[in-house]
Amino acid sequence: LIKTEKDDPMWKRLFGTEEMAPRMKTEIDADNRSVYVGNVDYGATADELEIHFNGCGPVNRVTILCDRFSGHPKGFAYIEFSDRESVESAIGLHETLFRGRVLKVLPKRTNMPGISTTDRGAHRGGQPRGRARGFRPPRYPSSSRGRFRIPKVKAEEIRRYMLTLLAQFH
Repeated sequence: LIKTEKDDPMWKRLFGTEEMAPRMKTEIDADNRSVYVGNVDYGATADELEIHFNGCGPVNRVTILCDRFSGHPKGFAYIEFSDRESVESAIGLHETLFRGRVLKVLPKRTNMPGISTTDRGAHRGGQPRGRARGFRPPRYPSSSRGRFRIPKVKAEEIRRYMLTLLAQFH
């Protein structure tokens, strides 16, 4: 049995099945006609954002993202335009003032299923995983103590004894 790339589970996870392809194509097309708008005032409405970006081209949709538990806005939005050229002119509104705040306008990224941009993995919680959590000073600063916590006085005594043994053999 020869496995084709479309039978591969990773292929299906990343690109979906052939039935999903047309839907993904339209989603990618919509993403290419959209911009991310950051630092949006929490009291801003979709209509106000549409008016602000209307000079760039016809706006199809304005999406202000809200917290799913509290319902409060998260402070960023996505604006979908009718054509790709509008995205370029919308990026020209980067660092412009809107309701007293400086907007951050970038092209919208297309999220691929199964690929994380943060790469946080499945671990959640306050405990660090392994050694990949930044700089940590050595647990035992004195190299003679090692990890077995030999008292400093005892370590000096052992070192002197070892030096006397070495001196006897030379």
